[in-house]
Amino acid sequence: MSSSTRRTTVATAIAVALTAASTVALTGTASARAADPVVTEVTTAALVKGLYQSSYSERNDTLWVTVSVGRPPVTDSRLLKVDPDTLEIEQTIVPPVTDATTGAREAVYGVAADDEHNTVWVTNTRNNTVAVYSQRTGAHLATLPDVNHAREIVVDEKHDTVWASGFGDGTLVAYDSRTLKETRRVVVEGTGPTGLTVNEKTGTVYAADLNNDQIIEVSRTSGTPRLIPAGDGPISVALSKNGRTAYTADQTGGTVSVVDLRKGLVTKSVATGAGALSVATDDRTGNVVAVNRTAASVTVVDPRAGAVVGTVATGANPNHVELVEGTAYVVDKSGSGAARTC
Repeated sequence: MSSSTRRTTVATAIAVALTAASTVALTGTASARAADPVVTEVTTAALVKGLYQSSYSERNDTLWVTVSVGRPPVTDSRLLKVDPDTLEIEQTIVPPVTDATTGAREAVYGVAADDEHNTVWVTNTRNNTVAVYSQRTGAHLATLPDVNHAREIVVDEKHDTVWASGFGDGTLVAYDSRTLKETRRVVVEGTGPTGLTVNEKTGTVYAADLNNDQIIEVSRTSGTPRLIPAGDGPISVALSKNGRTAYTADQTGGTVSVVDLRKGLVTKSVATGAGALSVATDDRTGNVVAVNRTAASVTVVDPRAGAVVGTVATGANPNHVELVEGTAYVVDKSGSGAARTC
């Protein structure tokens, strides 16, 4: 990935090479700490303000990025198709208008690519819905209702299933990715599910429960969710390559928690920075990358040692990390906001 001069103070993309032979590309205004021995290269490229999340499509070699600016009525929202090598915007998809009077759109927030069916799924948090777009044409295919404060979405291609988290009422909703029809609804009273990850070998989905410092585990065969302790304010969750360990970004604690899923306990807690918001696993090295919103940084953690092995400063409000073969794409919103988000 070639270097690019930072041109604006809004969201940009950064490539950071690590000594562990993995390259981290960070999407957001940022600069690397030259004194950090883990970081060897940084590349930036300007995008737009209001980046929220990203998802990589291997089938199309595309990074899908959601953009939403402001509070309701949200009139500025886009789904961007970004070249993961150059970090240039190749296509801009504008969501449909939901209110002709205000110009409010079906604003997009969470995002997940389904390469099996060549679609991209998004959460429309302000509208309590999820939507589906064609990766090939960018066409809006469907809007699916009744997901209260729909926050994140994850695709299980092996089992033709898509899961969405409903933060507003403790709901996890499953859809058939072929028919786009709802197939299952799991309600865990009193919870606030946010980040999602899925073990595609088993079909088990995991949700970070921001309200109760735990992980919600829902298997394909059990009708009763399992609740597993996590860190202080878990808002994002990722799995180890073998699926035996979960990692949570703990927003309140500013930590990454290492959770033994079989034993159901936290084995390590690593301080990463204030407002830890998103976490992803590098399957090649086993390292974990965490985005710290309040601290405006990205941290690389060795979960086996329980130690931070690298840190990169970012622009204001880094929001999400997507890891692809050792390359991490981190989006920042580049605007002021509360330290605690959902």
